Amino acid sequence: MNQQNVRNFSIIAHIDHGKSTLADKLILKTGALEQRVFKDQYLDNMDLERERGITIKAQTVRLPYRSQKGDAYTFNMIDTPGHVDFSYEVSRSLAACEGVLLLIDASQGIQAQTIANVNLAMAGNLTIIPVINKVDLPSADPDMVREQLEDILQIDSTEAILASAKQGIGVEEIMEAIVERIPPPEGDPDQPLKALLFDAWYDLYKGVMILVRVVDGHLKEGMTIQMMATGHTFEVEELGAFTPVPKRIDRLSAGEVGFVIAGIKKLDETKIGDTVTEFKNNCDKPLPGYKDVKPMVFSGLYPIDGDQYENLRDALKKLRLNDASFTYEPETSAALGFGFRCGFLGLLHMEIVRERLEREYNVDLLTTAPTVVFHLKPEHGDMVVIDNPSNLKKQDRTDTILEPYLRGTIIVPDEYVGVVMNLARDRRGIQLKMEYLTPKTVMLQYALPFSEIVFDFFDHLKSSTKGYASFDYEFLDFRASDLVKLDILFNGETVDALSMIVHRDKAYYRGRELVKKLKEQIPRQMFEVAIQASIGGKVIARESVKALRKNVLAKCYGGDITRKRKLLEKQKAGKKRMKQIGKVEIPQEAFLAVLRTDVK
Repeated sequence: MNQQNVRNFSIIAHIDHGKSTLADKLILKTGALEQRVFKDQYLDNMDLERERGITIKAQTVRLPYRSQKGDAYTFNMIDTPGHVDFSYEVSRSLAACEGVLLLIDASQGIQAQTIANVNLAMAGNLTIIPVINKVDLPSADPDMVREQLEDILQIDSTEAILASAKQGIGVEEIMEAIVERIPPPEGDPDQPLKALLFDAWYDLYKGVMILVRVVDGHLKEGMTIQMMATGHTFEVEELGAFTPVPKRIDRLSAGEVGFVIAGIKKLDETKIGDTVTEFKNNCDKPLPGYKDVKPMVFSGLYPIDGDQYENLRDALKKLRLNDASFTYEPETSAALGFGFRCGFLGLLHMEIVRERLEREYNVDLLTTAPTVVFHLKPEHGDMVVIDNPSNLKKQDRTDTILEPYLRGTIIVPDEYVGVVMNLARDRRGIQLKMEYLTPKTVMLQYALPFSEIVFDFFDHLKSSTKGYASFDYEFLDFRASDLVKLDILFNGETVDALSMIVHRDKAYYRGRELVKKLKEQIPRQMFEVAIQASIGGKVIARESVKALRKNVLAKCYGGDITRKRKLLEKQKAGKKRMKQIGKVEIPQEAFLAVLRTDVK
């Protein structure tokens, strides 16, 4: 294949701006698939993606294209996610490209995630082709979007292509722009092999399969390759590309993207971002790879059946291969037994990982309430990282707890500015910037404590602005705050999985609200259950779940009252013993109740 006729590009955009629809149209227009076997959102091959209507995993596809001048080209296209929780997938995909298609909804204009994705593309020095999508909508305003391109993103609006992916308008112009504007990949096919490993997954029959972008040299079957980070060597058994169905090919040359099957059996023998080279003729130095992603949200995952612990560990290993942005390590809970402490990029990411574990690996899970990572700075001693509130033991008055702050960017119509300001103030936000992007659209930037937005900030933002607000965030720094540990007790025993770290000003309200919610979720036992919230041993709220009472007098038809009293006393004594040794049954809903407290 002629390297000059290869084009590698990604499709980037805010959520619901039409990435997957445009990918579908490009697949059909290039003739990669026939209409009879085609289905909408073709590249979204997970059930979860189809159910939710979002892209979770970036997907690659090789497309043939013959330009209007008659030249044959090969497009290596990557469809990327739009949600902020999956920005790691976007940055990984962009490292394998020379250009991007930037989609902007003609009616909504530039949103928070649009700006974040453009910044990623610019940081990688990629060619940006702006596409104003959904021009067929009655509310479409392409002129407004052109203005925003100039004012907000500093992109020449005359280069923007008007399109409707749904109707097929402008698709031909997009493909011609890819040929003319995106440069061919650089790289020397005669140099030693140097390839970037940017995705991997586990196949039951073929072992670990890896997706690579060849930078220099070439790959062919029978070649012995080496992973530069791990040092492991393998023999290439099969090469292929997604067209979009897997297709076997003989060779991958510089600038091309494809998958490699090399008999990789162990999950820890590959690493996302590693450099693949030839064993005997290896390259001088590895590619820069990816910076290690830092999880922002932590939660405990525990198997409901203790016998499934080993299955859960294997499932986490396999999923970690396919999604390098979450972390896990074993932990033990007094309430829940053996499980894993997992780190995620956000709440949606946590939800998706949990659902994938349950669906793809058949593991029944109990998930604890999410928490963010805190830093404990004692007056004497080293800084301690706390990713689990139960690890925070008795606090000393001289200890300082630092919490993560984010720079949140909110783009909203001007009529909702007051509502957004009130919401941000309630969440201890500090305003950094306010700017009118257009006469009717405002961009607000706040420094926000992550612990305040991790639960339901996004839901409140969407509902209070009737869905018009868009939100994006990035890590800012750690700042000292007046934080305390809130413990939940059942019959005097602390349930470590329900502990949380909250701001002192909100601790009483959070504790009171939480014990109310828990009272609704805990099923009645044969003994009374006292639910308490406490701070440093001081109880600040309490609710009781009344005991179930069996009618021991059912068979007493009249007779001496002392007989009835004797039966009731016997029942009372039995319940007292049960209370001493009884374990409270805590359903999954009780842990989710932490997310649904109404405290702002």
